[in-house]
Amino acid sequence: MKFMHVGRVCKKLVGKEAGKEVVVVDIIDENFALIDGINVKRRRCNFKHLEPTDKILDIPKGASHEEVVNALKKAK
Repeated sequence: MKFMHVGRVCKKLVGKEAGKEVVVVDIIDENFALIDGINVKRRRCNFKHLEPTDKILDIPKGASHEEVVNALKKAK
């Protein structure tokens, strides 16, 4: 998807992490992204299960879990 890129903060729509904020860490292909978050395990996620927000974090592609958590805490 065009609007999905590394650093985009999204809300998870389905699964056990539904309603939690996650960050796109890497784009796997046209349907999947690698996501991570404060109380979310790093995993592959379908774009259909994510709702993008207006927030964009300045993180590098493939950022570590600690970098993602620190960026989220700093942004809030």
